[in-house]
Amino acid sequence: NFTKLQGRFSFCADEAELAVQLQQLVEARHWEHIYCKEQPIVDMLAAKGFAAHTTDDLHHCHVSITSCDKLVARTGSMLLSSATASGRTTSVYAPAHICIAYTDQLVDDIGDALMQTVSEHTTLPSLITLATGPSRTADIEKTLVVGVHGPKEVFCFLVER
Repeated sequence: NFTKLQGRFSFCADEAELAVQLQQLVEARHWEHIYCKEQPIVDMLAAKGFAAHTTDDLHHCHVSITSCDKLVARTGSMLLSSATASGRTTSVYAPAHICIAYTDQLVDDIGDALMQTVSEHTTLPSLITLATGPSRTADIEKTLVVGVHGPKEVFCFLVER
């Protein structure tokens, strides 16, 4: 369902394959400024040789990378919260968004995602949101436009765990 909504999906057998696929994508897109504030991902990027590409400047980055709480199979959505991801801005401000998720985060539907996310945290996260592919709207004359209110491209790398 994610790819039906113009999301770009890639399965990775492990984090080594994730690093290879990320490197190929970064090189193919000529991305020089990668924004990520989640320390585990920053550490993984540095260990895989991406340190030269990372930036603290969200306003001028080419792509942002986040984790997620859950992936929802039925809708092709990523459930993001302030407990794990870097807040709402990180996933919607950059021209492209990459979500790194793991197979144990995959659930059937939104209800399962919400119930599990709430039960896994001692306090309710201040932000819980669903992202389903690139931003799109048909406000003007019912013509579909992609990337107006968020990223033009959304990638999901699902890593076996």
